[in-house]
Amino acid sequence: MLLDGLDKKILNILRKNARAPFVEVAKQCRVSGAAVHQRVRRMISTGIITGSQYTVDPKKLGYNTCAFIGIQVNLVSTRTHDEVFRKIMQIPEIVECHHISGKYSLLAKIFTKDNEHLKDIIVENIQIIPEIIATETFISLQEGFTRQLPIN
Repeated sequence: MLLDGLDKKILNILRKNARAPFVEVAKQCRVSGAAVHQRVRRMISTGIITGSQYTVDPKKLGYNTCAFIGIQVNLVSTRTHDEVFRKIMQIPEIVECHHISGKYSLLAKIFTKDNEHLKDIIVENIQIIPEIIATETFISLQEGFTRQLPIN
């Protein structure tokens, strides 16, 4: 689906504030609220917009350590890889996991209460998975920024 100028303007407004009322978006775009509503519904149905959510600050919940874990998997078969991925998904502190190229098969982003909590999860939940050959952990000292892609 091709996006026209109005679609892009709507997306730029909503990616900054997904809770903006369509009436306000319409005012900024100088169109009717119905036009905004129809376009947003179309972008949702075509998969351009995949959802909206509240962002929770992990530190406010006591999760003070953010880390990335490179996970090497013994790739006997793709079923092995998928099985490890399913087991990793069961760890609630892991908020993202990517299939990657290079030395590691997976890259996981994890939030933990502190470094000891991180160590416990690595030792007791990740490294015990038989198909995992090795892990390497990178502790984030500070998040520089996070953003969505610009809509041009």
